[in-house]
Amino acid sequence: MKVFAPVLVFQKIPSGRGRDKSSIQCLECFGKNLYIGTKEGLVEYITVNSVSGEESLSVREVGKRQMGRSGAIGQLTAVPFLNHLLVLWDGSVTALNMFSLEPIPALKKIQNVSLFYVSESAVQTDSVELIAASAKRKIVSVYKVCVDRWECVRQVALPQEPVALAAHGTCLCVATCDRYLLHDYQSQTTIDLFQHNMGKQNIIANKCGKGEFILNGPGSLGMFVMKNGTSQHPPVQWPDGVVDAAVHFPYVLALQNQTVHIYSILDQQLKQTVLLQSAKSLVSTEESVFVVADKEIHRLSPVPLEDQIQELVKRQRVDEALTLLDRVQDLLPKDSYKDLHKNVICTSGMIKFYREAFVEAKELFIKGELDPREIISLYPAMPVVSKDFTPQTTAVSNAKDLWTLSRDDWPTFQRYLRFLDDFLREVRPTGQGQICPRDIDSALFKLYLEQAEYEKLDQLVSSQNDCNLQMCVPDLEQHKRFFTLGLLYQSQGQHSNAIQTWVKIVEDQNEYPLHISVFQHIVNTLSNLKHKPIIRKFVDWVLLRDQVAGIQIFTKMHASSHIMFAPEEVLTILTNYAVAMILYLEFLVNELHSKEGKHHAMLISSYVKWILQSIEGDYSNETSREEMRHKLQMLLWQSSLYNADTIYEQITSSSLHMEKAILLGKSGKHKKALQVLVYEEKDQQAAASYCWRTSAGRDGKFTQGMFLTLLQIYLESAHHVIAAVDLLNQNAASFDLVSVLRVLPGSWSLKLVLRFLCESMRGTVHDKRMRGLEMSLAKVETQRHKHAWMEATHEKIRVDRGCVCHSCQERLTGPEFLRRPTGELTHISCHGGESGH
Repeated sequence: MKVFAPVLVFQKIPSGRGRDKSSIQCLECFGKNLYIGTKEGLVEYITVNSVSGEESLSVREVGKRQMGRSGAIGQLTAVPFLNHLLVLWDGSVTALNMFSLEPIPALKKIQNVSLFYVSESAVQTDSVELIAASAKRKIVSVYKVCVDRWECVRQVALPQEPVALAAHGTCLCVATCDRYLLHDYQSQTTIDLFQHNMGKQNIIANKCGKGEFILNGPGSLGMFVMKNGTSQHPPVQWPDGVVDAAVHFPYVLALQNQTVHIYSILDQQLKQTVLLQSAKSLVSTEESVFVVADKEIHRLSPVPLEDQIQELVKRQRVDEALTLLDRVQDLLPKDSYKDLHKNVICTSGMIKFYREAFVEAKELFIKGELDPREIISLYPAMPVVSKDFTPQTTAVSNAKDLWTLSRDDWPTFQRYLRFLDDFLREVRPTGQGQICPRDIDSALFKLYLEQAEYEKLDQLVSSQNDCNLQMCVPDLEQHKRFFTLGLLYQSQGQHSNAIQTWVKIVEDQNEYPLHISVFQHIVNTLSNLKHKPIIRKFVDWVLLRDQVAGIQIFTKMHASSHIMFAPEEVLTILTNYAVAMILYLEFLVNELHSKEGKHHAMLISSYVKWILQSIEGDYSNETSREEMRHKLQMLLWQSSLYNADTIYEQITSSSLHMEKAILLGKSGKHKKALQVLVYEEKDQQAAASYCWRTSAGRDGKFTQGMFLTLLQIYLESAHHVIAAVDLLNQNAASFDLVSVLRVLPGSWSLKLVLRFLCESMRGTVHDKRMRGLEMSLAKVETQRHKHAWMEATHEKIRVDRGCVCHSCQERLTGPEFLRRPTGELTHISCHGGESGH
């Protein structure tokens, strides 16, 4: 994997005088400025046109500085803050101007220095700290370096001579001849890390991050150590003979003489090797890593992280790509990270998809917010309605051709179809599904139709959907799914087409039998429709087929609280439909409790007309006719919003004797009503019931009069003697004994009316005793009130002149007062207010 791109930056040109022994010893970089230290004590200053640009770079030499006749430049460090270039040569540190390479007179050389390190001052902002190690003296000296001066502020003694040095703040990481250690010169604490074998390995101690160092540990392990002695990353196993190491997150570079090995800090795996001749050191900057060789300087420019991740995704190393992406999230733009993350997740989902790990694939597709059309487009014959859609999913090596699978391995293809159904249904209500609702619904439609999952198909098209009508209508007609076609029209707002489609089904029921009542569905649809012209268009068709079901169109409107028709409009529509008219009037009167006398009269007239026609035509069975008569009688009894005389005229010549009696009673003609029941209806029980029902809520005298009238009617004919006796015996409490004795014939024996007389006398005695008891209770209550009054007025009470009357709130004017049982005071004579009391 390519994570760094090598570019030749500088090549030392041979002088042409025999064998050129000059070689590059060290390098310092700041921006486009490069400082090269040679083996002959020469400091060269060059610039390059760009540190992150093209493969070919133009190099310009700016200046040179010969430090002495011989001796290699050991180390170069630029201090841009001060415009200083610090040079380690001949065991001393010299300060030069960064741009002119002239020595700074005010800064004298620091002697006896083996190696040094520059770090920012932990406390001051106008200086840096120079940490100089002396192998000869076995000490580390800390210098405060300013523009025109430097001074030693601290010295740290070492147990052995130092061979490598790095620092972070006040923490020094020092490698001696046999071990690595950390020393904080401010807190004076030292941590022994681990030993090394200097004879068998190169000693490396470099700073590699905030508070972190990279060390060449035992066993050729690249050890990451924090300044507190802990480690945040596992060690990297690199090859033997590593001469230098540098970190450019998230990679660590290990340099051998001929090769640069590049490892990932995240998984410690080797990612890339770069071959270079005679390489000796690495210099890491924020933008890149420079490799110093004897005659050349190469720059390793990192491949953009986005490109690295995309390359990993293309190679299906999705776990590796996701790990890298999560760790470098802060180094990427927010939008770029989001897009990359989605791409990695979705590619991982595709790999799981083709492995038939459908549960995991679905979760990844949802998490990665995959465009559902990417999945739809994989299936044969599945429509992608969006014309502007182009698949963007990264191709994976384990991809299967679902077209071929559908022909050669139908069971496996069925599993893929079930996944499509599950995935689309889950994303359909989400924001992910709102990207392409028409494509999702059309794909589900096609899937359910082809798989004959008609229940799911009906659920889809009967709810709100975005199916493509141009595609779906021909498919449904081809499969003869006309009821579903109506549901589709209905969900798309084409109610007239929907109902017309269902009407055709009902009319051709024999040709297309269904397991559901399409006719009832039409009725339900019309009752919930909010479009009067469509209702008017189909209501006659419904009523002609079934008036009982058809009237639900109007009655259910009230239940759903969207009333499209006023009652008078409905009555006009129902003029030619007698049964429907009766049912609707019943709904108005019984359910809506209409107070319109017209509605009550129309319902009664409709009942009468239906009953009379059924009697004459004999087209209704006896049970239906009796049920209708029962309804008529109940309405006649209960309603008071009709004209009884008008209705009576309609049934005068009919056999509806009970109804005649009720109407006569409504007009106050009770005797005539009883005569109709006795002589025409010939129903003694009905006559007695009429008396009871008419007397309901009236006083006892009226009840006695009603029953006495019925008794007199019975006594008028010798054929009704038994009926008269039964009436007396069964309703003794409803008669006045004296009045009955006056009308009874003298020829009747005592035995005939003995039961009546006994019941009547018992009732009379009971009433007398009850009245006596009530009178006694009233007397007791009166005596109790008198006693309470006397107790309250037993003594007189003197009050001041300022006392106020409790009743009228006026000042008292009389001396006589009473104490109420409640304890309140009032007086007998008060002349306050208008009338006094």
